[in-house]
Amino acid sequence: MSVKRVRYYLFLKDILALSVTAFGGPQAFLAMLLERMVQRRNYISEEELWELNALCNMLPGPSSTQLVSAIGFRVGGPNLAYLALLVWIIPATLLMTSAAALIFFLQEYTPGALNFAKFIQPMAIGFIIFAAQKTIGKMIQTTEAMVLVLISTFISFFYSSPYVFPILLIVGGLSTSIKYKKQPKIEQDQPLVIQWSNFYLWAGVLVFAATLGALTQYQPVILFENFYRNGSLIFGGGQVLVPYLYTEFVDFKQFLSSEEFLTGYAISQGVPGPTFSISSYVGALSMREYGFLGFLSGGLIAAAGIFLPGIFMIFFVIRFWEQLKKYRPVRAALEGINAVSCGMLIAAAYLLFEPMEANLINIFMVLGTYALLQFTKITSPLIIAGGIILGLGYNYFIG
Repeated sequence: MSVKRVRYYLFLKDILALSVTAFGGPQAFLAMLLERMVQRRNYISEEELWELNALCNMLPGPSSTQLVSAIGFRVGGPNLAYLALLVWIIPATLLMTSAAALIFFLQEYTPGALNFAKFIQPMAIGFIIFAAQKTIGKMIQTTEAMVLVLISTFISFFYSSPYVFPILLIVGGLSTSIKYKKQPKIEQDQPLVIQWSNFYLWAGVLVFAATLGALTQYQPVILFENFYRNGSLIFGGGQVLVPYLYTEFVDFKQFLSSEEFLTGYAISQGVPGPTFSISSYVGALSMREYGFLGFLSGGLIAAAGIFLPGIFMIFFVIRFWEQLKKYRPVRAALEGINAVSCGMLIAAAYLLFEPMEANLINIFMVLGTYALLQFTKITSPLIIAGGIILGLGYNYFIG
């Protein structure tokens, strides 16, 4: 076996190790990448890691998954990048698909058994509030951005349609791109050269899926198109995905109940790997009427739909990123896009809490979860496990 093939094998083995141990969100994941990929294996330099991370955060799609694929692309080209993608997403996809099947089974055949999620449903709101605070603290630096946050919060709350979100993102980006002169000027040393193949692939799949879904009205195709469209629009990581999925699949299409969605979101906080894996849970429950194969195919279709757009885009942009980042309007537009994403996240926290009973227990669980995340070092899986234990105890002694 050649040295190159051994290196590729080790790389995929490292990705698999990360996929089953990467708890704690993007920050913990980045620390693990730095230790394993840079310091231990030297696949890329630390400077390259931070640059790729910045690029992935600027693109729509699952940033952690894009980062894994981008590193694979640097190490071994497109083939290794696609293999790394599969190794990274499969464990979480299967776990969340299994969780969906379990939730359905408990509801269908053991009435009242879902009471174990009595507390983790309001706890999910605490996770979203914490994510919103962290995201706003990191991304919102100007008065104009804060105004955009407030406007997008208002619109997202009162007009909760999946078709409003892309319009908000475009308007937000355009509104701050006009301030491009405030960005530092970087001289272009060579003309911008773009290889369009991956962009055409991304757009082609989007148009083909939308057309086929409209013509056939076949639910698996429609499901793929829904997730592919959402995956093409998400800026800001997994937490920003929540309002999109909730609006589309709970409010708009009613494929899931609010309780089912919140239970899945909370479970996803205790699962290692990509945070976008909640999509497999939503997809599996959306196909429950087709039985076991429906759960499996729904989870896999959702994973393919949500992850592919971001991968096509990172492969498209990474080839000319050095030139693109020198354009000031591009950098300026990100301020508005990020601000609108933050507003959607705030609206999501309220929209998800609205169907719940506003009693003292639920409010305490929301605030208590936020406090644990904010002021302690207790990890998300432990917090979720504690909520499940409390729910089981409550169900046994009181329920």
